[in-house]
Amino acid sequence: MKLENRLIPILREGIHIIKMVLFKNIRDGLAKRYPHQERIFINQLTGATINELFCTPNHEEPFLSFAITNKLLIKEEMERIAGDFPKLRIPLTDALRVQFLCDSQEGLDNPAMLAQARDLGILITDRDVPLPDHFMILARSLGEGSRVTQQIHIGSA
Repeated sequence: MKLENRLIPILREGIHIIKMVLFKNIRDGLAKRYPHQERIFINQLTGATINELFCTPNHEEPFLSFAITNKLLIKEEMERIAGDFPKLRIPLTDALRVQFLCDSQEGLDNPAMLAQARDLGILITDRDVPLPDHFMILARSLGEGSRVTQQIHIGSA
């Protein structure tokens, strides 16, 4: 599927919405599991987990040091996603695939991202790659249901 250059930023917005929904869900779960941890730790662990899942590590400090120091904990949290959030498997599958397609269009092939998600039980392998408009409808409805779209500007597909 060849994507038009103007479509890639719109699709990336949809990916961002799904990441924000995942962030909210993981953060809430971590806050319950680690009630004595500070909010900044919970937020950094959540962000590092999502960055690792989408193979988009943050190379800036203090995030880089946090990811290195908490590598095993991040891995454990990634392994929990499919079981803890089964209703997010479809949007995550679509977001990961759409990110792979967008990255490929920009010359950044990373098949390890999809293999990792498959191995974690997140990727639904027999699900078709969504059409752009269907993906954006899914992302927007998920975001509106989670109230994350109020926090960001959504472009039109």
